[in-house]
Amino acid sequence: MKKFKERWEIKKNWQLIFPAIGIILLIYSSYKLAGIFFDRHESPNIPLLIGLSVIFYFLLLKFFLYCFKKLEHKWVVDYKWEMIRIFTIFAITGTSSVFISKPIMKVMGITKENLNVFVYWILYIIIGFVFYQILLITIAWIFGQYVFFKDFFKRLAKRTGLSRLINKK
Repeated sequence: MKKFKERWEIKKNWQLIFPAIGIILLIYSSYKLAGIFFDRHESPNIPLLIGLSVIFYFLLLKFFLYCFKKLEHKWVVDYKWEMIRIFTIFAITGTSSVFISKPIMKVMGITKENLNVFVYWILYIIIGFVFYQILLITIAWIFGQYVFFKDFFKRLAKRTGLSRLINKK
């Protein structure tokens, strides 16, 4: 545990909550990915589901550790454990925007039945993107990473040319 704390620059025990949340989200994601390979209407082969989940867990873990390594010099954070917090914010926001967009579209009367499927998915992506931005800043604020994400948006707006539109008065 001491080595783990040193590697992630964890100074206080409460900071361990972010690696724990990250591991839980990784296990859940692995389970959901493994579940894709089974028919929803039949009960899955449990040993095979667990085996696939374990394989996906290690593949995702390797991928995210690779991402951490690549981004640790690019993102300005005080401690390495904050990167786990940032990835967690991205994960929670992405999932939340999907869950929020569908009911909002239903309330607006946008369904696959009354629209062309192509138009439906374009609207779904646009509405999801708008709520993603709102949720990202809100969840970042809740997790104490508002400043990082505010700077992240500024850099993104500058790269995409949107900063000219935002800064116009």
